[in-house]
Amino acid sequence: MNKPLFPDVTVNGTPIPAAAIAAEAQNHPAPKGKPGLAWKAAARALVLRQLLLEQAARQGLTPDPQEIAPGKWETPDEALIRAVTEAAITIAPPTPDEVRAVWAQNPGRYASPPLWEVSHILCTGADGQARATALAQDLTTAPQRFAALAKAHSDCPSGQNAGTLGQLSPGDTVPEFEAALRDLAEGTITPAPVQTRFGWHLIRIDGLAPGKPLPFDAVAPRLSVAMEKARWAAAAKKFSRTLFAQAVVSGVDLGPLVSEG
Repeated sequence: MNKPLFPDVTVNGTPIPAAAIAAEAQNHPAPKGKPGLAWKAAARALVLRQLLLEQAARQGLTPDPQEIAPGKWETPDEALIRAVTEAAITIAPPTPDEVRAVWAQNPGRYASPPLWEVSHILCTGADGQARATALAQDLTTAPQRFAALAKAHSDCPSGQNAGTLGQLSPGDTVPEFEAALRDLAEGTITPAPVQTRFGWHLIRIDGLAPGKPLPFDAVAPRLSVAMEKARWAAAAKKFSRTLFAQAVVSGVDLGPLVSEG
């Protein structure tokens, strides 16, 4: 008899069917061609969920669902899990001195976002890379022709405006395009086409306003929240490891979830 690819999992004698794990796996991205990683992450998530519900039962908790969005309420299980974690995890918010100490380690890390004035030429279709490469060669010797080439060859509506996209800031465009912007100096053009899901781009920085370091008072509220979230995540991880270490689990290797410090 063939061994199932993804077996059922048992937590302290309670089975978690493979079908439930497969459904949960949709919430755990994994590299293409490696579904086993998503399955393991899903199995571990459902193991933890079961352990938290068992902890709620030991504590004699009853669910008290809260509204988490207009018209949307927690399920009874979600309410129990929240109650268990709230009882088990208490953290102190960082003091102003602690926040300042973290900020002082690298003040330059906290800066306003840069602003780019950008133009581009977009080449789409099966021959997009070849056309963009030929245009890049033209621009190597005649960068002043960028506007004319954009009007004549760009597949983006911005081509009729010499390729101008206006001002962009981080998050305004796709990651590959933004990465190219960060590598360019003002007045320069990408030496080779940049591929995104839209096609092949030749990008020019027409103006650049670098981000400026922010004063501590401007950073402190956001940094304090981030530090508190990090503390909570660390405490939650430690609590989870305690539950895993005390459990009898079969069908999935918990490995580092139990042993890591």
